[in-house]
Amino acid sequence: ITNYTKKMPWPVKSDPETYGWKELVKDKTTSWDGVRNYAARNHLKAMKKGDNVLFYHSGNESAVVAIAKVNKEFYSDPTSDNETWASVELKSSETLKNPVTLAKIKADNRLKEMMLVKIGRLSVMPVTQEEYDIILEMGK
Repeated sequence: ITNYTKKMPWPVKSDPETYGWKELVKDKTTSWDGVRNYAARNHLKAMKKGDNVLFYHSGNESAVVAIAKVNKEFYSDPTSDNETWASVELKSSETLKNPVTLAKIKADNRLKEMMLVKIGRLSVMPVTQEEYDIILEMGK
C-alpha cells in the first residue's frame, strides 16, 4: 500500500444497534471480530498495536463518531472455526465533539479519493494520514 504512514489510521464500521461506541466505552476493549470479507480481513491483519481507528457508525447514523486504538494485533477470530478469519482488539480512546457524517465527508473535495467514499461497503479499510487529519479537524 502506498501513500500511507507507518502507523496507519483505519476506519472500522459498526451498526450502533449491534455494537456501538457507547458499548466500547463501557467495555473499554473489544475483540473486533465477525468480519467475513477477504479485503477487510487483510486490513485487520495489517493493523499494528497503537494504530488509530476511526470508529464509524453505519446504518441511519452514517458518521465517524470517535477514535479507538488497536490494543492487540490480529489473532484468529474467536467467532469462527475457520482460522482464515482474523480479529484485532480495539480499545476506546476519544469521542469526537462533532460526529463527521458520510454526507460531510462526501461533500469535502479533499476526501473524494477516500476508500470510505469509493468502497463504502467495506467494514475495515485504511485511510491516508491526510484523510485522517481532515476527519479529526471536522470532528472538533
